[in-house]
Amino acid sequence: MKFQRVSLHFALRIAVLFVALILFVVPIYSSFTQQRYAPSIVISSTASSGSTKQVYVIQLYEEIDQGSAAMITRGIDDANSANATAVIIDMNTPGGILEDMLTMIGAINSSKVPVYTFVGNSSSAASAGSYVAMDTNQIFMSDTSVIGPSTPYIIGGTTLEEDHVANYTLALMVDMAQVHGRNVTAAAEMAANNTAYTGIQAINYHLANYSGSLSSTLSQLGLSGAGVTTISENPSEQVLTFLSGNSTLDGILLILGIVAIAIDFFHPTIVLSIAGAVLIILALIGEEAIEGPSNYQGLLIPILLYIVAATLIILEIKTGHGFMLFAGVVFGAIGTYLFAYQVEYVGATPTGTFEYLEIGLLVFAGGLLALYSRYIGKTIRKKPVTGEESLIGAKGIVYSDSIGPDGAGEITVNGVVWRAKLANVSIGTLKKGDSVIVTKVEGLTLFIDRPVVASSQEWRKVV
Repeated sequence: MKFQRVSLHFALRIAVLFVALILFVVPIYSSFTQQRYAPSIVISSTASSGSTKQVYVIQLYEEIDQGSAAMITRGIDDANSANATAVIIDMNTPGGILEDMLTMIGAINSSKVPVYTFVGNSSSAASAGSYVAMDTNQIFMSDTSVIGPSTPYIIGGTTLEEDHVANYTLALMVDMAQVHGRNVTAAAEMAANNTAYTGIQAINYHLANYSGSLSSTLSQLGLSGAGVTTISENPSEQVLTFLSGNSTLDGILLILGIVAIAIDFFHPTIVLSIAGAVLIILALIGEEAIEGPSNYQGLLIPILLYIVAATLIILEIKTGHGFMLFAGVVFGAIGTYLFAYQVEYVGATPTGTFEYLEIGLLVFAGGLLALYSRYIGKTIRKKPVTGEESLIGAKGIVYSDSIGPDGAGEITVNGVVWRAKLANVSIGTLKKGDSVIVTKVEGLTLFIDRPVVASSQEWRKVV
């Protein structure tokens, strides 16, 4: 029972630590990305007296992922519901995931309210961001802003996969440029040859209009006196950004979830199983239930490695030696590494020093969990002994005056007096106070022998 209480407390601490870590890291991560890509000036105002115009400014200051795609969709839906005059995407993004870029484009195309893009000083509409900007009614850029490059890629993808995505996005870029009356040749150059333009170049090539600030953009659109509602990521969207912005992290969450459920089989708690299920669900959400439907073939090997990892971790329940669990974590780490290299990105590479550190920490944590599993397994493998079995091998002291070959006497075992006989008559007569060991039990009679090791005085000290 003591071990069970320790295990329960350990499981509760792990669960609390996990929740605290998520609550602590998500705001910091979101704040970091917001500060990294946010422009130095953000305006916020209310409508001037008599004005009924309302503008929704959506701050796209992070990578394009599930969280930012949900924010864009929400902002445009809110603008439509409020019958706003315009939506302006205040953009500074390095790019992101292809699927989420298409989600943003779909929201823009379905909007009843005109949607514009503003790329301010030292800001960029890079990679996936350039496609989102190209789909809006007008693009406003300052002197020091950048749009492009726009060539997509699949890290580790085959030539066929890369060509497939590149041809699709090139056609998409050309179509959007034609619809909005922009320079098709210049737009195609961004997608086909990974070209980027400064704000001045984009203006000269008739891809964008000049605007030095968001206030100037509002003025050019005839919205100087309009009320401004600013939209940024809410907490749930921040969590989505946190999860979908790092494929390596999602793989780690998946493996740790499986490990947590496996470890919970070793002791009677449900806490780790719940925590493990939450981790797995978060991982699947982060990867959009296995990212990239156009790239299932590239994901085959990572998925197989995850299956092997899960199998090995589950086998740990049977063996309890820790080796299977550690091997499963290693296979999972390899699968996580390969998985991150099979996602369709338009800019914003998913791998780097931080991701490699994450994988290293996963393997290290796997080693610690394997040691913990081994400790639990050793405890479980100890055969429980009760009743008569618990007396065999027990040490005792002769209680009666003597016990001889021809008769019976009494001994004490753990303070309890038992009837006893000699198991081996050749040992001779035992006297009161002699140390003995129980070799067999028949009913209420214990059969005893002299200890093989240690003198009677040493046995007395022990007993």
